[in-house]
Amino acid sequence: MTVKPDWLRVKAPQWERVGNVKETLRDLSLNTVCEEASCPNIGECFKAGTATFLIMGPACTRACPYCDIDFEKKPQALDPSEPARLAEAVRRMKLNHVVITSVNRDDLPDGGASQFVRCIEAVRTISPKTTIEVLIPDLCGNWEALQIILKAQPEVLNHNTETVPRLYRRTRPQGDYQRTLELLKLSRQMAPWIYTKSGIMVGLGETDAEIRQVMQDLRGVDCDILTIGQYLQPSQKHLKVDDFIHPEQFAAWRKYGEEIGFLQVVSSPLTRSSYHAEQVRKLMERYPRVKS
Repeated sequence: MTVKPDWLRVKAPQWERVGNVKETLRDLSLNTVCEEASCPNIGECFKAGTATFLIMGPACTRACPYCDIDFEKKPQALDPSEPARLAEAVRRMKLNHVVITSVNRDDLPDGGASQFVRCIEAVRTISPKTTIEVLIPDLCGNWEALQIILKAQPEVLNHNTETVPRLYRRTRPQGDYQRTLELLKLSRQMAPWIYTKSGIMVGLGETDAEIRQVMQDLRGVDCDILTIGQYLQPSQKHLKVDDFIHPEQFAAWRKYGEEIGFLQVVSSPLTRSSYHAEQVRKLMERYPRVKS
């Protein structure tokens, strides 16, 4: 793999804080995308006492060549105890904001929407002041399943765009760019009081013009929050990095995103979908929304 530039180096985590989070996750038999997807910010987030919970996994029904989540294992039946265990982790970790994501479960009729709902309800019961963000798959375009999730009232509905349309076939072969935009558009139409969010990874051969067009497309469907981060190759079997983008370019994208109307743009080499996700609480105070 290509040598990373200085701006992509991260400090080794302090085991005392990281270990406490790991112990909680192991004790409750929970998966996190931090570990399963080899996130470079795992040390920082675990040290801060936060994690992005990965439900219905760890096996995924899709084989995206950029992702480190396992797709070779056979998906298992949904665990009815998972929502309660997740909620207990939120309580133990004293989370103000929790991100719940999942593997793709194209084998399920509702894509796993019902399990998202059960997890949201469990967290609401045990930790009612915790704000909830769900990072969902495209549900194969099942918009009834999307509505099921939205009716559970997460504060944030996140669905990643991942890359520019030209690179979808190579990067996200089972995804569809227009379906992603439709999901975000419908989310705002069905539940306009819920904040919508999406993320892009860069360094796969896209151009600045293509990134800006994706940003415009996302604003065209009223997406509120955007994250932009550098793609890092998890292993030799994954897609190679085409280029390491300089931090100045990330700053330029952040500035442009704010100019075209995003409420929040988190853009840096180490940014990931749920990086500093708890900052949405400040955004909610600044741009409050009330259910109609």
